[in-house]
Amino acid sequence: MPPRLPAILKTIIMGPPGSGKGTVSDRIVKAFTFHHISSGDILRNHIRNNTPLGIEAKKYTSDGLLVPDDLVTKLVLSELRGVEDRSWLLDGYPRTVIQAQELDSHYNVDVVLNLDVPFDTITDRISKRWIHPGSGRTYNLDFNPPQISGKDDETGEDLIQRDDDKPESVKKRLQLYSDMTRPLLEYYSKQNKVETFTGTETNVIWPHVKDFLEQKTAM
Repeated sequence: MPPRLPAILKTIIMGPPGSGKGTVSDRIVKAFTFHHISSGDILRNHIRNNTPLGIEAKKYTSDGLLVPDDLVTKLVLSELRGVEDRSWLLDGYPRTVIQAQELDSHYNVDVVLNLDVPFDTITDRISKRWIHPGSGRTYNLDFNPPQISGKDDETGEDLIQRDDDKPESVKKRLQLYSDMTRPLLEYYSKQNKVETFTGTETNVIWPHVKDFLEQKTAM
């Protein structure tokens, strides 16, 4: 009897900025060979390669405008059509219920992985991030502090904190994320497709994500 092939899963991952979504996505790709599809990466690739969709998208991004829902959907669907025989992990899309409905008209999403990290934890973590502007070296006052407070280890030059990393900015971004994704989570929850993983650290959340996906791919 031939070995049973793992189930093909059409998966979405969601999580606020600073939740460790990127790290969890990387681990999923390595552990389960999912095809990782990042809407941001797709958009940048099309713009860089001057594809017809990329040229259209650049009209908006060059003016600092959001790319319209229908155009983002075209970009993502063009990528999905090339991996229909594999499990995939969508990251950064859909962002709205309209996009989710359009995706549903083409593919049946199996599960939405929702990373639930307390906003206070994220704010504290990001607000302790400082960088060396000349090299981009990043420090965290808890996990990777500089040897001398406020100074780069290699050059001794001053470290800075980006405006986006200041507590008030982080809180605004998290509230915006919450407002934007709440309808989306409700949409998928009504379909019983949301699986939420709660924790304060990626290494705490990841084993539960891994166990869940092992069960799903074995079905």
